[in-house]
Amino acid sequence: MSQHPIVSQALRARTIADTYRLLEDAGNWFGIRLPRPEIRFDLRGQSAGQARLCLSGDCVIRYNPALLESNPDRFLAETVAHEVAHLVAYRLHGRGIRPHGPEWQTIMRRYGAEPSRCHRYDLSAAQHRSLRQFRYHCHCREHDLSSIRHNRILKGRTYFCRRCKTALSHGPRPASGES
Repeated sequence: MSQHPIVSQALRARTIADTYRLLEDAGNWFGIRLPRPEIRFDLRGQSAGQARLCLSGDCVIRYNPALLESNPDRFLAETVAHEVAHLVAYRLHGRGIRPHGPEWQTIMRRYGAEPSRCHRYDLSAAQHRSLRQFRYHCHCREHDLSSIRHNRILKGRTYFCRRCKTALSHGPRPASGES
């Protein structure tokens, strides 16, 4: 079992309260009922937070305790809003929206937070994991995918190039004339 940094009970309680308050605010603004997600403090690595969206209504928000403990004020103002905005945008607009698209950005601004895709925390205290990269290609170029996406492809998922819209294939791009 892996060890997670310990977050003080007071900071944990404040993070949970802020998460539920932001959900309640959004529910009032948009006249909708939002599910109360399970909140975990078990995320590691460089990610500050993660929202898992489930069609059944069972949602989970995971927070990185090391980044919360080392950046409490910024974390509460930025990361909590960031993850809650994902749940709200998904509930309002459905699964087809882009994770950090205009719908999500509008909600972030309504919370008074900068709609930034990535955080700018000092990561020296965070645990890092390095992922193996796998070479894939489309019609227009080569792509390096992480082992996570590679494994998803092995299980049947398909990824498409944003530029040429073709499915990615494993391996380097064939020399012209070999397609």
